[in-house]
Amino acid sequence: MQYQRSSKLFAEAEKVIPGGVNSPVRAFKGVGGTPIFVKSAKGAYLYDEDGNKLIDYINSWGPMILGHAHEPVIQAITERAKLGTSFGMPTELETQIAELAVSMVPNIDKIRFVNSGTEACMSAIRLARGFTKRDKIIKFAGCYHGHSDSFLIQAGSGASTFGMPNSPGVTQGTAKDTLLAQYNNLENVRELFENNKNEIAAIIIEPVAGNMGCIPPKKGFLEGLRDLCYENDTLLIFDEVMTGFRLAKGGAQELYNIDADIVCFGKVIGGGLPVGAFAARSEIMNYLAPLGPVYQAGTLSGNPLAMAAGLAMLSELNTDSEIFKRLDEKTAYLENGIRQVLLQNKVVFTINRVGSMISVHFNETPVIDFETAKGGDNERFKKFFHGLLQEGIYIAPSAYETWFITDALTYDDLDLTIKAIEKVSRNL
Repeated sequence: MQYQRSSKLFAEAEKVIPGGVNSPVRAFKGVGGTPIFVKSAKGAYLYDEDGNKLIDYINSWGPMILGHAHEPVIQAITERAKLGTSFGMPTELETQIAELAVSMVPNIDKIRFVNSGTEACMSAIRLARGFTKRDKIIKFAGCYHGHSDSFLIQAGSGASTFGMPNSPGVTQGTAKDTLLAQYNNLENVRELFENNKNEIAAIIIEPVAGNMGCIPPKKGFLEGLRDLCYENDTLLIFDEVMTGFRLAKGGAQELYNIDADIVCFGKVIGGGLPVGAFAARSEIMNYLAPLGPVYQAGTLSGNPLAMAAGLAMLSELNTDSEIFKRLDEKTAYLENGIRQVLLQNKVVFTINRVGSMISVHFNETPVIDFETAKGGDNERFKKFFHGLLQEGIYIAPSAYETWFITDALTYDDLDLTIKAIEKVSRNL
């Protein structure tokens, strides 16, 4: 495949946009080469500026669960745009999507819409601190909750120490209130509680990690976190920006039958437009302004175009009783096909999958946390990525990102993908 126009566009972008992109992973730093510039998309396919057609396995990092340019969503946006694009005032749409979301997700009474997953997680942390009147939070190495200061923290020198900023611009004062834990390590979390008694406001976690590749929770891990939070009067926050309305109608809470205290959403809930949300039971949500003392606001929160897109998306997911079964079956089919061809070609690998989230790790050992994820063969992944790109398959341009499956994929698309992986794996 030729990418001459993409290369030209990237060179032009670098002159006026830092790094040529508006989100770092798009720059292909993890795989090398030049980013692909998209011209359009439909269903399961991307069409780039050079005229290439690609089968898409990132789906805008998750929200295109029913496919690109899904007709009911596009129609909802189009019709709503004719009535005005932003008011900074309440609309009936906001209540309609809120009622639907609350009905679909267990253990939430009220929801507040914002503009991104980052904003949702940032607001959830502020709400948790205000509700508990404590300052410290626990997050897990390798989990990404957006680029708010509290989350850009790397591991400290031991389980009882604070994290350190891993981005200039994040202060030591902010970092001291963030404790770093190891994903899937319950004893590590318990030690943090023992060393910080009555100081921890919340644990925030991706119930299924997606930002170190797809990493499922070990059996009993999420249940253990729930118990520790109960024991220590600490709130459990599920960052379901990726998993919400994707793994089940009620997200990871429904899938694992575990109640979080606050849940963060994004991706699917906006139908492809910039939307985030956070939700909880009434006693927690009522701490938010204008009812309570915890302040949060946004001019474009509840934007009518975004609400229309999200309502159309959630309505379809709510009424299609087979959607999550189909997604699971398609992803399992892909997983089995990949496994067979990599085994046939004697490639060392591990596949992780939960529902329609899946990752291929070039590791000899199971990938259960950030440390084991970092042990993968990144040079092999680069060859894998570019080999698939040449075959018309677009996966995440990073070894540390999950793939997202869309219902728009056909079994012919999956067979073409498996065939491409078989071809590429001969040279791995």
